[in-house]
Amino acid sequence: MTSPGTRADAEAEDLDVEEALALVKENPGPAHRGPAHPGRGGHGTPAPHHPADSHHSATPWPEARATAERAARAAARAARRTPVAVPLDAALGLTLAAPLAALTDLPSFDTSAMDGWALAGPGPWEVRDEGVLAGHAEPAPLTDGEAVRIATGARIPADTTAVLRTEHGRTDERGRLHPTREVGHGQDIRPRGQECRSGDQLLPVGTLATPAVLGLAAAAGYDTLTAVPRPRVDVLVLGDELLTEGLPHDGLIRDALGPMLPPWLRALGAEVRAVRRIGDDAKALHRAVTASGADLIVTTGGTAAGPVDHVHPTLRRIGAELLVDGVEVRPGHPMLLARLKDDQHLVGLPGNPLAAVSGLLTLAEPLLRTLAARPAPEPYTLPLRDAVHGHPYDTRLVPVVLRDEGAVPLHYNGPAMLRGVAAADALAVVPPGGARSGQEAELLDLPWAAGGIGVCFT
Repeated sequence: MTSPGTRADAEAEDLDVEEALALVKENPGPAHRGPAHPGRGGHGTPAPHHPADSHHSATPWPEARATAERAARAAARAARRTPVAVPLDAALGLTLAAPLAALTDLPSFDTSAMDGWALAGPGPWEVRDEGVLAGHAEPAPLTDGEAVRIATGARIPADTTAVLRTEHGRTDERGRLHPTREVGHGQDIRPRGQECRSGDQLLPVGTLATPAVLGLAAAAGYDTLTAVPRPRVDVLVLGDELLTEGLPHDGLIRDALGPMLPPWLRALGAEVRAVRRIGDDAKALHRAVTASGADLIVTTGGTAAGPVDHVHPTLRRIGAELLVDGVEVRPGHPMLLARLKDDQHLVGLPGNPLAAVSGLLTLAEPLLRTLAARPAPEPYTLPLRDAVHGHPYDTRLVPVVLRDEGAVPLHYNGPAMLRGVAAADALAVVPPGGARSGQEAELLDLPWAAGGIGVCFT
């Protein structure tokens, strides 16, 4: 289910692309700094396939994230997807699958770095009547004692010795130009090839296409970039009780995850192909899962063992392999990761909204990041400004805002609540047993805090 109050009992129990991926700097996801609960699952081995209603140990939180990364690497090997040529205006957030080599010298001719005058020889200088503007044909050469008005970015006339800035020159009553400070040879001239020469490697494989990268690519002569294609995702929203508009009424509640998941998944590098509302219908869920050609299917709710929780039975019916069946994390304990085919996976998110966010960051983020060949974020910690209550055995993910080199925990952090995370910059990773005020906590940045809405939600 995708809404507050549903399945509450379960929550309360709380090159080709493969080669491009291999060239991205290995940097595993943030490590869990709290001790694992003894006897609740080891590190390094995926969780075994258990029946949904059996009592079994959930996967420790850091191991669940590592399992998702391993699954994605195996899927990338199996899929052998070919890098794609993407127009610059559609490449934001993609990962380069080929080095960015300059197609021209930068600048491609000597240019003026400032508005002013191009000079030849010592002054004073006679000033030409017609100036030189950017984008115009090559101007006539200068002779000694001659100057010409020039704009920033304009082509430098042959035999120019320096550019005199507008604020550093004056003209006398005869119209001759005089400097008001010393002029150095080559001053304020950007020589051809100053930034790079044609053929120079500007950026390596694995570089994320940021706005600055797109600008550099354009300056270097590119119309398209060779990039790792976005992982394709289908979202299946489960639950008969969900409304898509208006106020809750008669036991029906608003779907919170349908509007939230697609942009969040795009922020994680995915191409969201479809968002389908299935309801509590086992046959419809089976048809949707088996018909999907996406790299990843994300479901919302139905991951527990209630009478209308159809995700586990559907996975058993199609012979899927459960890699993660429950995670030692709160909220979000009943999340799961299954391998449907060698190159296709399903992430089952709990229905409660903040629990679903936990599942996104625990399982979907490392899987999609790895499929998209994005570099892992560098782990970092900040001291907590307040004490945080912990679960006796499980990791907790708690919304925080970042203030003055510290992380301030937010209220409204229950599994059914979005009020806290909507105001948050990050989620703090709180080890079993909790954290005291001043204790360092690992932080997971939220997309809008890490790069800005315009950058991340592409």
